[in-house]
Amino acid sequence: MILKLKKYTFGFDVWGLLLFIIVMIPNFIWSAVPAPNDILRSGSITEAIDMLASVCQVLMIAALCILRNKESKKICLSPLIITSAACCLLYYAGWIVYYTGTVNTIVILALTLPPCLAFLFFAIDRRNGIAAALITVFTICHLIYGTVNFII
Repeated sequence: MILKLKKYTFGFDVWGLLLFIIVMIPNFIWSAVPAPNDILRSGSITEAIDMLASVCQVLMIAALCILRNKESKKICLSPLIITSAACCLLYYAGWIVYYTGTVNTIVILALTLPPCLAFLFFAIDRRNGIAAALITVFTICHLIYGTVNFII
């Protein structure tokens, strides 16, 4: 573990912060402007999972923004970054459909998986294994939350 940590350095990654802001924009809008048929405002029955997800979310964003792998190259339009951007677009499309009042399994999954995958593809591109591990746990928790609360 210590050997692997030697690959990392503390340093601000503006691209990690930018990705976080891009993913959070629909959430900020949703906080201010309720959607029709807004089931996402209902109480959660997965409180323990939600707490773990929140902790992982904070840690993953911190890892994406302040931990840099010394072996990662300068950011460019790699296939992983393009896929991350495509996931953001799919996530935005999910929010657009949600705001039309449509709520079904596909919409809930579109609001759940693409943002997680956007972060994961970005972390893999940046060779940030620490962030990728945290994102994986967050993704599992977020998927459980979405599935248990809104699909089944």
